[in-house]
Amino acid sequence: MILGNVRASLTRDDAQLALRLIGQSSRAALEEAEDALREHGVDALLDDPRLLAALLEGPSRLGMRASWPLFCYVIVRQALRRAGEGDRALADYVAAIVLHFGARSRATRIDEHDDQEYDTLAALLDDVNDGDVRRSFLVRQHLGNYALWLSGLFPDRIEQRRWRRGGPDLEYYEELGRRGFQLAADHRLAHEHGLDVLFREAAARFAVIRVALNEMSDSVFFPTLHTPERLMRQVKDEFRWRHVS
Repeated sequence: MILGNVRASLTRDDAQLALRLIGQSSRAALEEAEDALREHGVDALLDDPRLLAALLEGPSRLGMRASWPLFCYVIVRQALRRAGEGDRALADYVAAIVLHFGARSRATRIDEHDDQEYDTLAALLDDVNDGDVRRSFLVRQHLGNYALWLSGLFPDRIEQRRWRRGGPDLEYYEELGRRGFQLAADHRLAHEHGLDVLFREAAARFAVIRVALNEMSDSVFFPTLHTPERLMRQVKDEFRWRHVS
């Protein structure tokens, strides 16, 4: 089961590196960061926009020493904040999805010890009422996780398949992702593990999270890709959120 524990897994070395990255520009910046750490804890460093900028600098820079959990949490947290989503628990959970699904084959399996692989959301949807209580819960959670992973980090692939092969659009992924998280929230194991509130929030905010991850994917993971499908998707999302606001 994926849990939002990336932030809690960060080490003292991660905090010290964050401090050095923020304070590398000047002595005053370092002292300011040290004061923020003392008064407000490590979250003050993790939320500092200067940390993200330093992490994304060239390969010879200090940011390349960052651990994958630190890098993953910071880029996800900052992307969600730019989208107006300030819930740290939600950022922590989304970062955990990115971190775990980045491992080989993990994105297509509901658990690292489960042998069955799912390559479509429809196949997951068919198994949400599995007779095994624990497996039913994991399938529901994975339906939300997998839909967010695909539509958040690989929207261009989805759009290209839609235009060239008639595949499902991003709204389809949003719909099934919301359904997966809502079904997971309604499961008794979600209540037992204290995850029902988190899953309901993920369902309610799925579209916002998806767009935030798209922006992160466009700027960090695939910055050199320029396609008509990407442009159309960006324009559509911008119009959508301007209309909503």
